[in-house]
Amino acid sequence: MRRGARHADAPEFVKRLRTVQADNTAALALEFLILTATRTSETLNATWDEIDFENAVWTFPASRMKTNDAFSVPLSDRAIDILRALEAKRGKNPFVFAGRPQRPLSNMALAMLLRRMNVAVTAHGFRTSFRTWCSDVAHAEFEVAEQCLSHRVGSAVSRAYNRTSMLERRRPIMTAWATYVCGSDADNVVPFRAVASE
Repeated sequence: MRRGARHADAPEFVKRLRTVQADNTAALALEFLILTATRTSETLNATWDEIDFENAVWTFPASRMKTNDAFSVPLSDRAIDILRALEAKRGKNPFVFAGRPQRPLSNMALAMLLRRMNVAVTAHGFRTSFRTWCSDVAHAEFEVAEQCLSHRVGSAVSRAYNRTSMLERRRPIMTAWATYVCGSDADNVVPFRAVASE
């Protein structure tokens, strides 16, 4: 089950997440996933050649996308900071969030981290948090919010005629989301409900 969280919970969660980030690639990967509103596989399989530091854009190929279309994500300052911190310790592994030699971090790494943090949410659930925030707080246009999540909108015909990626229209939304989850624009923050002990 893809359990989402209320967007109001995200800032407190990110604050907690940063307390476990020292030398913890999974924690950095999870914050990056939250900031970029991307899927777990997209985040964990990110490679250094997909990162454009100069333009603050992360572009991944169609082969890695659920929609089979190449996709670019505008990167917030905090997302860039995470990448720079990892780049400083970069070895020969081509993956940003490195696991075993020449391999990315395991798909289970984020799930295990969330379990250790004792929260009732999945990594994918933060996409739900982001989308709800887009509607309830940012009042983002429907098509732009959906494009932030790399969702297809409209018929095949309408998509054939409208080929814009809306990258620069998405950038202020992703920046505002990063500001929100990093705590500087959050009101009435409520902690996540703890997972009941089994």
